[in-house]
Amino acid sequence: MAGAEARQQGFAPRRADRVTDVPARPAIEIQTLTDGGQRAADVARGIAGFLTEARHSLDIAMYDIRSETDAGALVIASLLAAAQRGVAIRLLYDVAHPGPIPVPPPPETKPEAIEALPIPTRGVAGVPDLMHHKFAVRDGQAVWAGSTNWTDDSWSRQENVIVTVGSHEIAYAHTLAFEQLWERGEVEGTGKVDPRPEDVDGARVRAWFCPGHGEALSHRVAKHIGKARRRVRIASPVLTSGPILATLVEVVNEQRCDIAGVVDDTQVDQVFGQWRTNRVSEWKIPLLLRILEGAPFSGKTSTRWQPTAVRDSMHAKVVVADDTSFVGSFNFSRSGERNAENVLEIRDGSVADELAAFVDAIRSRYPPATPPV
Repeated sequence: MAGAEARQQGFAPRRADRVTDVPARPAIEIQTLTDGGQRAADVARGIAGFLTEARHSLDIAMYDIRSETDAGALVIASLLAAAQRGVAIRLLYDVAHPGPIPVPPPPETKPEAIEALPIPTRGVAGVPDLMHHKFAVRDGQAVWAGSTNWTDDSWSRQENVIVTVGSHEIAYAHTLAFEQLWERGEVEGTGKVDPRPEDVDGARVRAWFCPGHGEALSHRVAKHIGKARRRVRIASPVLTSGPILATLVEVVNEQRCDIAGVVDDTQVDQVFGQWRTNRVSEWKIPLLLRILEGAPFSGKTSTRWQPTAVRDSMHAKVVVADDTSFVGSFNFSRSGERNAENVLEIRDGSVADELAAFVDAIRSRYPPATPPV
Protein backbone atom coordinates (compact mmCIF):
# COMPACT_ATOMS: atom_id res chain seq x y z
CA MET A 1 0.00 0.00 0.00
CA ALA A 2 1.42 3.41 -0.93
CA GLY A 3 2.22 5.81 1.89
CA ALA A 4 -0.20 8.48 0.68
CA GLU A 5 -3.01 5.96 0.37
CA ALA A 6 -2.25 4.58 3.83
CA ARG A 7 -2.34 8.02 5.43
CA GLN A 8 -5.71 8.78 3.85
CA GLN A 9 -7.31 5.83 5.63
CA GLY A 10 -7.11 7.27 9.12
CA PHE A 11 -8.40 5.45 12.19
CA ALA A 12 -11.38 7.07 13.88
CA PRO A 13 -12.87 5.70 17.11
CA ARG A 14 -16.53 4.83 16.72
CA ARG A 15 -18.86 7.41 18.22
CA ALA A 16 -21.38 6.43 20.88
CA ASP A 17 -24.39 8.02 19.22
CA ARG A 18 -26.94 6.04 21.21
CA VAL A 19 -27.27 5.35 24.90
CA THR A 20 -27.08 1.64 24.16
CA ASP A 21 -23.78 2.01 22.26
CA VAL A 22 -20.52 0.98 23.90
CA PRO A 23 -18.38 4.12 24.40
CA ALA A 24 -15.43 4.40 22.03
CA ARG A 25 -12.12 3.19 23.41
CA PRO A 26 -9.39 5.85 23.80
CA ALA A 27 -7.06 5.92 20.81
CA ILE A 28 -4.02 5.77 23.13
CA GLU A 29 -4.08 3.55 26.21
CA ILE A 30 -1.30 3.09 28.77
CA GLN A 31 -0.89 0.13 31.10
CA THR A 32 1.95 0.10 33.65
CA LEU A 33 3.32 -2.98 35.40
CA THR A 34 5.31 -3.26 38.63
CA ASP A 35 7.17 -6.06 40.37
CA GLY A 36 4.45 -8.01 42.18
CA GLY A 37 1.80 -5.45 41.28
CA GLN A 38 -0.35 -7.65 39.04
CA ARG A 39 -0.90 -11.27 38.10
CA ALA A 40 0.63 -12.68 34.95
CA ALA A 41 -2.73 -14.16 34.00
CA ASP A 42 -4.41 -10.75 34.07
CA VAL A 43 -1.82 -9.20 31.77
CA ALA A 44 -2.03 -12.23 29.47
CA ARG A 45 -5.81 -11.80 29.28
CA GLY A 46 -5.32 -8.22 28.15
CA ILE A 47 -2.93 -9.30 25.39
CA ALA A 48 -5.28 -12.09 24.38
CA GLY A 49 -8.11 -9.56 24.21
CA PHE A 50 -6.10 -7.40 21.80
CA LEU A 51 -5.35 -10.40 19.61
CA THR A 52 -8.90 -11.73 19.75
CA GLU A 53 -10.25 -8.60 18.07
CA ALA A 54 -8.22 -9.33 14.92
CA ARG A 55 -10.35 -9.99 11.85
CA HIS A 56 -7.84 -9.97 9.01
CA SER A 57 -4.18 -9.89 10.07
CA LEU A 58 -1.71 -9.98 12.96
CA ASP A 59 1.98 -9.13 12.53
CA ILE A 60 3.92 -9.78 15.75
CA ALA A 61 7.59 -9.00 16.46
CA MET A 62 8.58 -10.18 19.94
CA TYR A 63 12.02 -10.57 21.49
CA ASP A 64 10.98 -13.11 24.11
CA ILE A 65 7.97 -15.46 24.14
CA ARG A 66 7.12 -18.31 26.52
CA SER A 67 4.09 -20.56 26.26
CA GLU A 68 4.78 -23.21 28.92
CA THR A 69 2.80 -21.51 31.72
CA ASP A 70 -0.95 -21.09 31.98
CA ALA A 71 -0.67 -17.37 31.26
CA GLY A 72 1.57 -17.93 28.25
CA ALA A 73 -0.71 -20.66 26.98
CA LEU A 74 -3.62 -18.22 27.08
CA VAL A 75 -1.85 -15.86 24.66
CA ILE A 76 -0.87 -18.72 22.35
CA ALA A 77 -4.44 -20.03 22.45
CA SER A 78 -5.71 -16.65 21.27
CA LEU A 79 -3.26 -16.80 18.35
CA LEU A 80 -4.40 -20.29 17.41
CA ALA A 81 -8.04 -19.26 17.62
CA ALA A 82 -7.34 -16.29 15.34
CA ALA A 83 -5.60 -18.57 12.84
CA GLN A 84 -8.56 -20.95 12.87
CA ARG A 85 -10.98 -18.17 11.96
CA GLY A 86 -8.81 -17.18 8.99
CA VAL A 87 -6.67 -14.35 10.38
CA ALA A 88 -3.33 -14.09 8.56
CA ILE A 89 -0.65 -14.26 11.28
CA ARG A 90 3.12 -13.78 11.07
CA LEU A 91 5.51 -13.98 14.01
CA LEU A 92 9.11 -12.69 14.26
CA TYR A 93 11.31 -13.62 17.23
CA ASP A 94 14.96 -13.39 18.32
CA VAL A 95 16.92 -16.64 18.26
CA ALA A 96 20.45 -15.86 19.50
CA HIS A 97 22.45 -13.56 21.75
CA PRO A 98 26.17 -12.78 22.15
CA GLY A 99 28.04 -12.63 25.43
CA PRO A 100 28.00 -14.66 28.67
CA ILE A 101 26.50 -11.89 30.87
CA PRO A 102 24.38 -9.89 28.46
CA VAL A 103 22.54 -6.65 29.02
CA PRO A 104 19.68 -7.14 28.35
CA PRO A 105 19.39 -10.80 29.38
CA PRO A 106 18.95 -13.34 26.58
CA PRO A 107 15.47 -14.42 25.50
CA GLU A 108 13.88 -17.54 26.95
CA THR A 109 12.08 -18.31 23.72
CA LYS A 110 12.27 -21.94 22.66
CA PRO A 111 12.52 -21.86 18.84
CA GLU A 112 11.19 -25.41 18.53
CA ALA A 113 8.00 -24.42 20.35
CA ILE A 114 7.50 -21.35 18.14
CA GLU A 115 8.23 -23.24 14.93
CA ALA A 116 5.67 -25.88 15.91
CA LEU A 117 2.85 -23.32 15.77
CA PRO A 118 0.63 -23.61 12.69
CA ILE A 119 1.43 -20.04 11.60
CA PRO A 120 4.26 -18.51 9.54
CA THR A 121 7.21 -17.70 11.82
CA ARG A 122 10.71 -16.38 11.30
CA GLY A 123 13.61 -16.37 13.73
CA VAL A 124 15.99 -13.42 13.41
CA ALA A 125 19.56 -14.09 14.47
CA GLY A 126 20.47 -11.65 17.25
CA VAL A 127 24.19 -11.63 16.48
CA PRO A 128 25.68 -9.11 16.82
CA ASP A 129 22.52 -7.00 17.16
CA LEU A 130 19.25 -8.04 18.78
CA MET A 131 15.78 -8.36 17.29
CA HIS A 132 14.55 -6.58 20.42
CA HIS A 133 11.11 -5.47 19.20
CA LYS A 134 7.97 -5.83 21.26
CA PHE A 135 4.96 -4.96 19.10
CA ALA A 136 1.92 -6.40 17.39
CA VAL A 137 -0.04 -4.85 14.52
CA ARG A 138 -3.73 -5.79 14.30
CA ASP A 139 -5.66 -5.47 11.04
CA GLY A 140 -3.42 -2.57 9.97
CA GLN A 141 -5.39 -0.35 12.35
CA ALA A 142 -4.02 -0.78 15.89
CA VAL A 143 -0.65 -1.38 17.54
CA TRP A 144 0.25 -3.10 20.81
CA ALA A 145 3.73 -1.93 21.89
CA GLY A 146 5.96 -0.96 24.81
CA SER A 147 8.70 -2.65 26.83
CA THR A 148 6.90 -5.87 27.75
CA ASN A 149 7.93 -9.31 26.52
CA TRP A 150 5.44 -12.16 26.45
CA THR A 151 6.70 -14.04 29.50
CA ASP A 152 5.38 -14.56 33.03
CA ASP A 153 8.28 -12.67 34.61
CA SER A 154 7.71 -9.70 32.30
CA TRP A 155 4.07 -9.63 33.32
CA SER A 156 4.47 -10.12 37.08
CA ARG A 157 8.07 -9.47 38.25
CA GLN A 158 9.28 -6.54 36.16
CA GLU A 159 8.46 -2.87 35.80
CA ASN A 160 7.08 -2.45 32.29
CA VAL A 161 4.82 -0.34 30.11
CA ILE A 162 2.24 -1.43 27.52
CA VAL A 163 0.91 1.09 25.00
CA THR A 164 -1.91 0.47 22.55
CA VAL A 165 -2.52 2.95 19.76
CA GLY A 166 -5.52 2.96 17.43
CA SER A 167 -4.14 4.61 14.32
CA HIS A 168 -3.86 3.36 10.76
CA GLU A 169 -0.82 5.56 10.14
CA ILE A 170 1.08 4.35 13.19
CA ALA A 171 0.10 0.76 12.42
CA TYR A 172 1.34 1.20 8.84
CA ALA A 173 4.74 2.43 10.08
CA HIS A 174 5.08 -0.70 12.25
CA THR A 175 4.05 -2.87 9.32
CA LEU A 176 6.83 -1.36 7.20
CA ALA A 177 9.39 -2.11 9.94
CA PHE A 178 8.03 -5.65 10.25
CA GLU A 179 8.24 -6.27 6.50
CA GLN A 180 11.90 -5.24 6.41
CA LEU A 181 12.81 -7.79 9.07
CA TRP A 182 10.59 -10.47 7.56
CA GLU A 183 12.21 -10.08 4.16
CA ARG A 184 15.84 -9.79 5.34
CA GLY A 185 15.86 -12.21 8.25
CA GLU A 186 18.54 -10.11 9.96
CA VAL A 187 18.67 -6.84 11.90
CA GLU A 188 21.19 -4.99 9.75
CA GLY A 189 19.58 -2.70 7.20
CA THR A 190 16.14 -2.63 8.86
CA GLY A 191 14.22 0.06 10.72
CA LYS A 192 14.33 2.40 7.74
CA VAL A 193 10.92 3.94 8.36
CA ASP A 194 10.64 7.72 8.53
CA PRO A 195 9.31 8.89 11.94
CA ARG A 196 6.49 11.00 10.53
CA PRO A 197 4.30 12.91 13.00
CA GLU A 198 0.69 11.74 13.04
CA ASP A 199 -2.34 13.13 14.86
CA VAL A 200 -3.90 10.47 17.08
CA ASP A 201 -6.98 11.72 18.91
CA GLY A 202 -5.34 15.09 19.57
CA ALA A 203 -1.91 13.70 20.46
CA ARG A 204 1.12 14.06 18.19
CA VAL A 205 2.69 10.62 17.72
CA ARG A 206 5.82 9.46 15.88
CA ALA A 207 6.92 5.84 15.46
CA TRP A 208 10.70 5.41 15.65
CA PHE A 209 12.62 2.31 14.63
CA CYS A 210 16.21 1.17 15.04
CA PRO A 211 18.74 0.54 13.69
CA GLY A 212 17.61 2.65 10.73
CA HIS A 213 17.03 5.72 12.91
CA GLY A 214 18.89 4.63 16.05
CA GLU A 215 21.35 7.51 16.28
CA ALA A 216 18.69 10.02 15.27
CA LEU A 217 16.42 8.69 18.03
CA SER A 218 19.09 9.18 20.70
CA HIS A 219 19.66 12.75 19.51
CA ARG A 220 15.90 13.35 19.46
CA VAL A 221 15.54 12.19 23.07
CA ALA A 222 18.56 14.28 24.09
CA LYS A 223 17.11 17.34 22.36
CA HIS A 224 13.84 17.07 24.29
CA ILE A 225 15.68 16.53 27.58
CA GLY A 226 17.77 19.63 26.85
CA LYS A 227 14.69 21.73 26.05
CA ALA A 228 12.71 20.66 29.11
CA ARG A 229 12.00 23.46 31.56
CA ARG A 230 9.54 21.78 33.91
CA ARG A 231 10.40 18.12 34.37
CA VAL A 232 12.40 15.16 33.11
CA ARG A 233 11.59 11.63 34.22
CA ILE A 234 13.56 8.59 33.15
CA ALA A 235 13.12 4.86 33.65
CA SER A 236 15.65 2.67 31.87
CA PRO A 237 17.58 -0.45 32.86
CA VAL A 238 20.78 1.26 31.70
CA LEU A 239 21.83 4.65 30.30
CA THR A 240 24.74 4.46 27.85
CA SER A 241 23.79 6.60 24.84
CA GLY A 242 26.43 9.31 24.44
CA PRO A 243 24.11 12.17 23.38
CA ILE A 244 21.66 11.40 26.18
CA LEU A 245 24.40 11.14 28.83
CA ALA A 246 26.01 14.41 27.76
CA THR A 247 22.72 16.30 27.76
CA LEU A 248 21.68 14.86 31.12
CA VAL A 249 24.96 15.99 32.69
CA GLU A 250 24.37 19.50 31.36
CA VAL A 251 20.80 19.58 32.72
CA VAL A 252 21.90 18.20 36.10
CA ASN A 253 24.81 20.65 36.44
CA GLU A 254 22.67 23.65 35.52
CA GLN A 255 19.73 22.46 37.62
CA ARG A 256 17.63 23.42 34.65
CA CYS A 257 14.48 21.55 35.69
CA ASP A 258 13.07 18.88 38.00
CA ILE A 259 14.89 15.71 36.94
CA ALA A 260 14.66 12.23 38.46
CA GLY A 261 14.64 8.62 37.42
CA VAL A 262 15.23 4.95 38.10
CA VAL A 263 17.64 2.36 36.69
CA ASP A 264 18.44 -1.29 37.26
CA ASP A 265 21.38 -1.20 39.69
CA THR A 266 22.55 -4.70 38.85
CA GLN A 267 22.70 -4.05 35.12
CA VAL A 268 24.31 -0.64 35.61
CA ASP A 269 27.09 -2.31 37.64
CA GLN A 270 27.64 -4.71 34.73
CA VAL A 271 27.86 -1.77 32.33
CA PHE A 272 30.50 -0.03 34.48
CA GLY A 273 32.45 -3.28 34.50
CA GLN A 274 32.25 -3.59 30.72
CA TRP A 275 33.36 0.03 30.24
CA ARG A 276 36.38 -0.45 32.48
CA THR A 277 37.31 -3.67 30.71
CA ASN A 278 37.02 -2.65 27.06
CA ARG A 279 38.23 0.96 27.62
CA VAL A 280 36.48 2.08 24.41
CA SER A 281 33.61 3.63 26.35
CA GLU A 282 35.50 4.43 29.54
CA TRP A 283 34.94 8.15 28.90
CA LYS A 284 31.26 7.65 29.76
CA ILE A 285 31.99 6.61 33.36
CA PRO A 286 32.26 10.13 34.85
CA LEU A 287 29.15 11.22 32.93
CA LEU A 288 26.95 8.45 34.30
CA LEU A 289 28.43 8.87 37.78
CA ARG A 290 27.57 12.59 37.72
CA ILE A 291 23.98 11.86 36.66
CA LEU A 292 23.37 9.17 39.28
CA GLU A 293 25.00 11.22 42.04
CA GLY A 294 23.70 14.65 41.03
CA ALA A 295 20.02 13.82 40.53
CA PRO A 296 17.58 11.69 42.54
CA PHE A 297 17.93 8.39 40.68
CA SER A 298 16.82 5.18 42.36
CA GLY A 299 18.19 1.74 41.56
CA LYS A 300 16.57 -1.66 41.68
CA THR A 301 18.85 -4.50 42.74
CA SER A 302 17.61 -7.21 40.44
CA THR A 303 18.63 -10.85 40.32
CA ARG A 304 21.79 -11.43 38.29
CA TRP A 305 21.16 -13.41 35.15
CA GLN A 306 21.39 -17.18 35.35
CA PRO A 307 19.53 -19.67 33.15
CA THR A 308 17.13 -20.65 35.94
CA ALA A 309 16.96 -17.34 37.84
CA VAL A 310 13.89 -15.13 38.03
CA ARG A 311 13.87 -12.22 35.56
CA ASP A 312 12.98 -9.35 37.91
CA SER A 313 14.83 -6.43 36.31
CA MET A 314 13.64 -2.83 36.24
CA HIS A 315 12.60 -3.22 32.61
CA ALA A 316 10.56 -0.09 31.81
CA LYS A 317 11.99 2.19 29.12
CA VAL A 318 10.49 5.67 29.44
CA VAL A 319 11.68 9.25 29.05
CA VAL A 320 9.30 12.12 29.83
CA ALA A 321 10.44 15.66 28.96
CA ASP A 322 7.73 18.20 29.84
CA ASP A 323 4.73 16.97 27.81
CA THR A 324 6.60 14.68 25.41
CA SER A 325 7.10 10.99 26.18
CA PHE A 326 9.30 8.32 24.62
CA VAL A 327 8.27 4.75 25.39
CA GLY A 328 9.07 1.41 23.81
CA SER A 329 11.68 -1.35 23.67
CA PHE A 330 14.72 0.98 23.50
CA ASN A 331 17.09 0.97 26.51
CA PHE A 332 18.46 4.50 25.78
CA SER A 333 21.79 2.81 25.16
CA ARG A 334 24.42 2.76 22.45
CA SER A 335 23.70 -0.92 21.76
CA GLY A 336 20.00 -0.11 21.49
CA GLU A 337 20.74 2.19 18.56
CA ARG A 338 22.02 -0.84 16.65
CA ASN A 339 19.29 -3.29 17.63
CA ALA A 340 15.89 -3.70 16.04
CA GLU A 341 13.89 -1.49 18.43
CA ASN A 342 10.54 0.31 18.42
CA VAL A 343 9.72 3.56 20.24
CA LEU A 344 6.64 5.77 20.30
CA GLU A 345 7.17 9.50 20.74
CA ILE A 346 3.92 10.91 22.15
CA ARG A 347 3.33 14.62 22.66
CA ASP A 348 0.35 14.73 24.99
CA GLY A 349 0.12 16.22 28.47
CA SER A 350 -2.10 13.54 30.00
CA VAL A 351 0.06 10.68 28.69
CA ALA A 352 3.19 12.46 29.97
CA ASP A 353 1.58 12.99 33.38
CA GLU A 354 0.65 9.30 33.62
CA LEU A 355 4.10 8.08 32.65
CA ALA A 356 5.89 10.59 34.88
CA ALA A 357 3.74 9.47 37.83
CA PHE A 358 4.65 5.86 37.00
CA VAL A 359 8.38 6.66 37.07
CA ASP A 360 7.99 8.46 40.40
CA ALA A 361 6.06 5.51 41.82
CA ILE A 362 8.81 3.10 40.79
CA ARG A 363 11.67 5.16 42.15
CA SER A 364 9.87 5.58 45.47
CA ARG A 365 10.03 1.79 45.90
CA TYR A 366 13.81 1.52 45.64
CA PRO A 367 16.85 3.09 47.34
CA PRO A 368 19.16 5.60 45.65
CA ALA A 369 21.20 4.17 42.80
CA THR A 370 24.65 3.08 43.97
CA PRO A 371 27.28 3.06 41.21
CA PRO A 372 30.24 0.77 41.93
CA VAL A 373 33.29 2.41 43.51
